[in-house]
Amino acid sequence: MPLPVLIAVPHAGRAYPDHVLGELRDRTLCRLRLEDRHVDQLGVAIAKATGTGLLVAHAPRAMLDLNRAHDDVDWDMIGGARRSYRRIQTITGEQALSANRRARSGLGLVPRRLPGFGEIWRSPLPREELDARIDHIHRPYHEFLTAELQRIRDQWGSALLIDLHSMPPLRPQSGQTRAPRIVLGDRFGASCGATLLSRALRFLEGSGYEAAHNRPYSGGYVLDRHAVPTRGIHAIQIEVCRGLYLDEALSEVSAGFDQVAAMLCGLVRELGAETARMADGGGLDEAAE
Repeated sequence: MPLPVLIAVPHAGRAYPDHVLGELRDRTLCRLRLEDRHVDQLGVAIAKATGTGLLVAHAPRAMLDLNRAHDDVDWDMIGGARRSYRRIQTITGEQALSANRRARSGLGLVPRRLPGFGEIWRSPLPREELDARIDHIHRPYHEFLTAELQRIRDQWGSALLIDLHSMPPLRPQSGQTRAPRIVLGDRFGASCGATLLSRALRFLEGSGYEAAHNRPYSGGYVLDRHAVPTRGIHAIQIEVCRGLYLDEALSEVSAGFDQVAAMLCGLVRELGAETARMADGGGLDEAAE
């Protein structure tokens, strides 16, 4: 049975044009570090098993980070005059400061540098190339998300976006005996109803997976732009530890893939059922303000 859920995978793209590969200072390392390696295969497995919609970006994150605003640009890496961009949404001062910090740290709309490695690119990115990526990758991706979430909400009365990512293995923090293997982000309560998060955490606990909520990943631009819980459109970011489904080099799919995919299918069914229940009037008072 279909569910009122759309899964989006923005960071697993592996379609590198030759000129992009030629500009990478270390194409192997940069691809391994920037990609949510093969998490799109998890998305495909979930969609086939549950009947959810699925949107996978084939353009790699190295070219354009779809979890950043289109004007979150480090202009020191761009060759040519700045373009004046119309902001798609109203953002808070805190969100703008966060975006500026990301760009300055090298992880803006087009990633510039990696910790422990330095500059990614051999030469500045021409502004015309940046404009083309925004117009032909960023804008269509987010316009589709907007339209599809509204369609699902109009059909069901409520919709849930699952923004699916993967993360490098975490270390246990103070007070933790084991590091989280799954991190759920809801922008600290702003992107979805509280019942959805609590149900997800209970499911993961019952399935034997250590989970964290908003720490260290609370979600980003995708949730800020598309989640409107008061209008029945909810969004959760799910970060899956790469060690669960990839080999020791965190490069290729391992024997653990099927188990993780099955767990995520169960989680999506659980959340889809809760989203449908909310559309029928249950739990709407729990929506984040």
